[in-house]
Amino acid sequence: MAPMEAQVLIRVVPSYARGLPISPPPPRFELSAKPLFRSSPLRSTASRPAAASTEKPRASAIMEASGFDSEGREFKNAEEMWGEEIGKEGDVHKRKEWYRQGVGYWEGVEATADGVLGGYAHVNDADIKGSEAFLKMLLAERFPDGGRGRSLVALDCGSGIGRVTKNLLIRFFTEVDLLEPVSHFLEAARESLVPESGLAIENKATNFFCVPLQEFTPDVGRYDVIWIQWCIGHLADDDFVSFFMRAKAGLKPGGLFVLKENIARSGFVLDKEDRSITRSDTYFKELFHRCGLHIFKSKDQRGLPEELFAVKMYALTPDAPKRVHNTRAKAQPNRPGIIK
Repeated sequence: MAPMEAQVLIRVVPSYARGLPISPPPPRFELSAKPLFRSSPLRSTASRPAAASTEKPRASAIMEASGFDSEGREFKNAEEMWGEEIGKEGDVHKRKEWYRQGVGYWEGVEATADGVLGGYAHVNDADIKGSEAFLKMLLAERFPDGGRGRSLVALDCGSGIGRVTKNLLIRFFTEVDLLEPVSHFLEAARESLVPESGLAIENKATNFFCVPLQEFTPDVGRYDVIWIQWCIGHLADDDFVSFFMRAKAGLKPGGLFVLKENIARSGFVLDKEDRSITRSDTYFKELFHRCGLHIFKSKDQRGLPEELFAVKMYALTPDAPKRVHNTRAKAQPNRPGIIK
């Protein structure tokens, strides 16, 4: 599968999703945190907006939503698209080819912030600030004193060159493990996260796993937070569900997943070049339901260029939210009746 971090961050928003005219292709993006922008514009055939529906969608209706690919082709639903891209159940060769081509794309991208962010290295600050505000809120609500004084451990999925770990996670977690299938990205991360000689470092990058997301199984009960940014779009729906089902066991009691991804306006957008899919919010919520995950908090990323896909952060927990009991005072039996 493609490097994970680059998957999310750099995709050009298709014109049909934003109602904007087709523009020249922007620079390529980084793969370790999947790019927010596309490397080539969509054809005019993709400019038709999806028809609005007044019907309340059924739980499974999301899979019936239409979508487009980066060449402008329309699919009537996700099932049709996946049938073409990874074949029917049991078609191992076609599925392997999907993931091989995804990783192959990112293997041709330079291991720099500009490389993994598709020429949009300047979005790094806004991205990190948005993630930091979201993470602080989560830690404050889940742990006493925001987790200070505790040995917290995080997993950075699709870590790429270690951009998110170095600029964010290492400041809040005692240990951070990095997961990235593109070897030269992971080596760059290892080099950038080596403590300077002579400095006593409390927090550190501990393990570097060069393994695709769809093949990874975490150690049981190791992580307080599993951070998944700009990489989940490389997974087919069934591998998406399988990953989260396995990864649940890697969370400590009270632990969370944080998923940060590009969001399509409706349905989905398939990137034929790097073999990834940008899903809508509704699409994601259907998959979360299949995984047995609940949204604890969610927040939109702000401050990114208009030509990019919208980006959303989800905090997910395997624990069902507690029900709020009705606290209205019961009527007193001897209370005078109202005179009408």
